[in-house]
Amino acid sequence: MLQQFWSIAANTFSEAIRQPVYVVITLVGIIMLVINPMLAAYTLENDNKLMIDLGLSTVLLAGLFLSAFSATGVLATEIENRTVLTVISKPVNRPIFVLGKFAGVAAAITLAFWILAAVFALTIRHRVMQTARDDFDIPVILFGCAAIAGSMFIATAGNYLYRWVFTSILMKTLAITLTAAFLLVLVIGKEFTLQAPWHDLTQHNAELAQTLLGLILVFQGVMVIAAVAIAASTRLGQVMTLMICLGVLGLGVTAGFLSNWVDQQVHVPVGYGWIPTAQAIANAEISLGVKAIFLCVKSLYLLLPNFQYFWPADAITQGNPFTLTYIASIVAYGSLYAGVVLSLAVGLFQSREVG
Repeated sequence: MLQQFWSIAANTFSEAIRQPVYVVITLVGIIMLVINPMLAAYTLENDNKLMIDLGLSTVLLAGLFLSAFSATGVLATEIENRTVLTVISKPVNRPIFVLGKFAGVAAAITLAFWILAAVFALTIRHRVMQTARDDFDIPVILFGCAAIAGSMFIATAGNYLYRWVFTSILMKTLAITLTAAFLLVLVIGKEFTLQAPWHDLTQHNAELAQTLLGLILVFQGVMVIAAVAIAASTRLGQVMTLMICLGVLGLGVTAGFLSNWVDQQVHVPVGYGWIPTAQAIANAEISLGVKAIFLCVKSLYLLLPNFQYFWPADAITQGNPFTLTYIASIVAYGSLYAGVVLSLAVGLFQSREVG
């Protein structure tokens, strides 16, 4: 059974990173991260705060689209084409099949997330050029461009000479070269002087270190979206899976604010239990339709993942350091929620007719 799981996961990973849309989304994410410092240079306040907000948003949205397209590419399409029959008739248990697919998609998303995180870290080291007197961070530009150009060359040469798959080799090589570029700029200062590896991590209120820790939270949110995408792909096609992922993200971000607003309207303490709040809504002097809306909002807040927990931008820009206890609690929350969604995915696929 374990061998079947790893085989499905490995095959899914290889299949996911070979998809052209996977590479396109990752490269678009890289381009957006590179131009974010230029876009953030036109604010009237804290330019680097906007750059971090834009960077985290880029990484999160790239993870969402990668989750939706990868899940449908390796699961929904396989169900529609009936090729899934060749696997589950081995026999392979359906739960193993779904969990293996999720593991493969999660590994592919992790690879892309690592690449985007490395580029994001390089842009934070460079920082926004707020005035014309600011100098370019030449080591960041030099090593970053060399990493991307070198990866393109290796992938192209490998495809031409050895028939390697261009997309998969490019992604794997980018992960290695961009990581090397980031490690190099940690020990090479802006003026090409040697420095302690932790120097940049502690500058500007440890902004870079806090962002790297915050990316752990964003990654956990992306894994929740990936689980939702797998669950939706057991029954739906690409467009509907993407819409559901967008809906879960949008509602997960706003449900907390709406829930607090409902608490204020019915005059109960924020964070009150669902049952006491429901009783307060029922006893409130408001119309029946408004009561139904309030109950729906509170139910959505209870059922949907709270993506405010996975959003670290405010804490980073306000200088509120993350604690390991907090990060561990969010990781546990995200893992538990993803596990519940995967259980739903297994149930949906168990009753799905694929023959």
